[in-house]
Amino acid sequence: MKKLVTALIGAGLLSAAIGIAHAAVTAEEAKKLGTTLTLVGAEKAGNKEGTIPEYTGGLTTPPAGFVKGSNVRPDPFANEKPLFSIDAKNIAQYADNLTEGTKALMKAHADYRIDVYKTHRTAAYPKFVLDNTVKNATKATLDENGDPRGARAGIPFPIPKSGQEVMVNFMARFNGNSFTIPKYSAFNVDSSGKLVLSTQGTYINESLYYDDSKTEDPTLLARVRANYSGPARRAGEQIMTQEMFAYGDKGRRAWQYLPGQRRVRLAPDLAYDTPNSSTSGMSTYDDVSMYNGKMDRYDFKLIGKKEMYVPYNTYKFTYHDKAEDVFQAKFINPSIVRWELHRVWVVEAKLKEGKRHIYSKRTFYIDEDSWNILASDQYDGRGQLWRPGFGYIAPAYEVSAPISSANGHYDLIAGTYYINMWPGVGGVKISDTRMPDSAWTPDSMAGSGVR
Repeated sequence: MKKLVTALIGAGLLSAAIGIAHAAVTAEEAKKLGTTLTLVGAEKAGNKEGTIPEYTGGLTTPPAGFVKGSNVRPDPFANEKPLFSIDAKNIAQYADNLTEGTKALMKAHADYRIDVYKTHRTAAYPKFVLDNTVKNATKATLDENGDPRGARAGIPFPIPKSGQEVMVNFMARFNGNSFTIPKYSAFNVDSSGKLVLSTQGTYINESLYYDDSKTEDPTLLARVRANYSGPARRAGEQIMTQEMFAYGDKGRRAWQYLPGQRRVRLAPDLAYDTPNSSTSGMSTYDDVSMYNGKMDRYDFKLIGKKEMYVPYNTYKFTYHDKAEDVFQAKFINPSIVRWELHRVWVVEAKLKEGKRHIYSKRTFYIDEDSWNILASDQYDGRGQLWRPGFGYIAPAYEVSAPISSANGHYDLIAGTYYINMWPGVGGVKISDTRMPDSAWTPDSMAGSGVR
């Protein structure tokens, strides 16, 4: 790995491999935050080539054209042109900075390309998140189960020592106290190029971990509710999940309302590699948001940090008004997706011995600035690259929330792909207000059910 930006953290890698708990960093090491590192742990300096700039606080000023209170965010870089493109013809020149999935797509499709733009480090955070992240650096630990302890309302491990800590940072990333996608869509594109609406509905995600009014350690990380309105066969369905901050020996709490049965039932199977009906089975439940849920089936190994070409500042894609122009045959329209060079943490997840999952290995590429997973390579039981995926970050600059909502995977074997959580013109609403606890009960689901 020639262009490794940061040396592997030897002690961390060793401890991750043998699965022991980690202590917080020392006060001396934490002094890097705000000096050589940003307050959330990214390298503050740009790279020596000048292709990644210094971090200066992110983008916090909306561009002209942004309407206060709107869920749709104009592209602040709409006037920029691509610096260059990468495709099958020049892939060798850039191979070390491309994920295996990106390279596989270029090799499979001669007309697939990525358009690379100037890099902008736009991720920004509210002050309380930054303050708490600094506190977490010397307090947060992993217990014997790999669950976080001692962290609240900030990135838990801004100076991570293991793959598990990087993944916990991803799980606890800041997407605002609450965000709602009023009308999200999930589309499938089959091998013939046919675009099919798989699911449409409202998605609500409330982060309880970032409730800064609490002083005790959090119990719940987040709660999520999806109310489906389409297509007709799914209209009226609902699911609700509660994600634990530290799972221990418990699993995800999930409920499902099916209008045909007119009742709410516990749904513990909405997890891991259960086929996700929202994508008509083209993904797993833990593919949502690139990964989610309990992390007990994999060993997460920290490979290091690399400079990679990844989708970034994807405002044009995220808020596009015509799905037919975006989701074309074989792959997403390359002219609509912006790619930039960013530093990412590389974490390799290998299935534990005795555990079952359709993915035997997964490689995650996690943004150093936002802690979002921007890309992944997922391998089948034979070790063959199967479903590479991408997360499409478009930070909410008006509220300093580096949110990434839309995500999806390509199936290299079937020649298909899907996109999930795509907001389109309905946009994404970020709010500091959470719904009352009474709105997050099975009774509430039943009461609001469509019959």
